[in-house]
Amino acid sequence: MPIPHPLTALRRIVLAAATAAAVCVPAWASAWAQEVVLIPSRVIYPGETISAGALRQVTLVPGKVKPDAVATTLAELDGKVARRTLLPGRYIPTAALRNAWLVEQGASVQVNFIAGGLTISATAVTLQPGSPGDVVKVRNVDSGKVLTGTVMEDGSIRVGT
Repeated sequence: MPIPHPLTALRRIVLAAATAAAVCVPAWASAWAQEVVLIPSRVIYPGETISAGALRQVTLVPGKVKPDAVATTLAELDGKVARRTLLPGRYIPTAALRNAWLVEQGASVQVNFIAGGLTISATAVTLQPGSPGDVVKVRNVDSGKVLTGTVMEDGSIRVGT
């Protein structure tokens, strides 16, 4: 059996390494390129609730970088309300979204003041809309006094400490 030339063995090693790299790189690149994001399929106007029907999926192409602070998944977008006009084919900035209002302006709400064991409840009218956690102004129906409070998950307003 003849002894192979040293350069022939080296060529085989280099060829094997190149083949392995050629197999690995496209797999990595295709996995990276398969990132799917959601963008508007039509114009979404301010105040409009975003639904899955107004969005379409697109696959990122290699080399294109997705900007920071953009919403690209259904969990981030479904049920949110547009703060500004969202154009088709463009990323959706998270700053252009808000939660849907839990209390509308002019709605009658229950206002609660809780301090230790003391709870005082009253009826008020909201002077501005709000989502849970938002600070809003309300007008007490009985006294006419304007109060500032936090919108709670149940739709009531908590004022005071």
